[in-house]
Amino acid sequence: MNNKEIIELSQKHVLETYKRAPVAFIKGEGAKLWDADGKEYLDFVSGLAVCNLGHCHKKVVEALKAQSETLIHTSNLYYIANSAELASLLCQYSFGERVFFCNSGSEANEAAIKLARKYFSSRGEKRNEIVSMEKSFHGRTMAAMAATGQVKIQEGFEPLLQKFVYVPFNDLEAAKAAVNKNTAAFMIEPVQGEGGVNVPTIEYMQGLRKLCDEKGILLIIDEVQTGMGRTGKLFGYEHYNIKPDIMTLAKGLAGGVAIGAMVTTNNIAQSFGPGSHGSTFGGNPLATSAASAALRAIIDEGVVENAEKIGVYLMTKLNELKSQFPFINEVRGKGLICALGLDFEGAEIVGKCLEKGLIINCTNNTVLRFLPPLIIGEKEVDSMISTLKTVLKEVKG
Repeated sequence: MNNKEIIELSQKHVLETYKRAPVAFIKGEGAKLWDADGKEYLDFVSGLAVCNLGHCHKKVVEALKAQSETLIHTSNLYYIANSAELASLLCQYSFGERVFFCNSGSEANEAAIKLARKYFSSRGEKRNEIVSMEKSFHGRTMAAMAATGQVKIQEGFEPLLQKFVYVPFNDLEAAKAAVNKNTAAFMIEPVQGEGGVNVPTIEYMQGLRKLCDEKGILLIIDEVQTGMGRTGKLFGYEHYNIKPDIMTLAKGLAGGVAIGAMVTTNNIAQSFGPGSHGSTFGGNPLATSAASAALRAIIDEGVVENAEKIGVYLMTKLNELKSQFPFINEVRGKGLICALGLDFEGAEIVGKCLEKGLIINCTNNTVLRFLPPLIIGEKEVDSMISTLKTVLKEVKG
């Protein structure tokens, strides 16, 4: 099928829960995609920070092929070798000691919220309130949506799950004021992705960790978008010299295969016993084999270091654009999650870039977001900047 045929079939039968661009991609390699009409694109979205190793990384493909010929699925009623191996790797490279596997970021955050509440209830404490940040995004399931600090995500789904409080991001005094005897946890992204690529200060994150320690509150760090090297560290929390009590992962964890994970300590994990939580497909042999291969590639192939290096280069080039166009009001980011803040809505920019074979994203209406594969080099950044500059001139003269 060509683009037109795929679009028509989708519009006829697929629920329209996304505002889709008029293109259907059918092939990917590295930082490139091809649509059903054969047109080539440079990808600076990476499936929304999923394809951190680029499209169809050789080691992930090999792992999937080998595992699909051996065992695709069993059940968590039994032990799963690949799941155990991946959990061990995640604990080796993070603060964690225990891992729960699921299928998405929303599910991982649901698990984190449940664990935080169960931790206190198992100790006989009636703490059940979660404090999250304005402009945060934690998912679209009922608890994850309730934790999300964006009204537009929640509208029409009321009544929301109770006991969620929202405070301004990067405001330690507001966080302190929100604490009461029922506070169980703070939930925060180390860089807000969907909220506009907002980066907190080191002092704020360290202050939040200290506040949690002083008040006996858990710190949940949502690394769904920032984890697996995206920020120039394997995990975003490492930039702030702190450790969370609970961390959630998904997106880039398995190189494009659906998986989610919640990582925590032995002490906190004890609150979850058999029957406390579960996931039929969570930790299945196929997804965890891909994730182990992806994690090893990220560690062994210098991917994190490249994200840090090229992230600096990309930020430099974005700042050069800012100096040339007065309607760009801010450049922000960390590693290879970067953004241009505009003084107008950016949807037209995204559409015109797509026409020219460049894939970028607009979030929070006026923020152009760049989430390229972590394997990109300066040449690809230069190509992206050249196309974007041309489009900005076309749109705003």
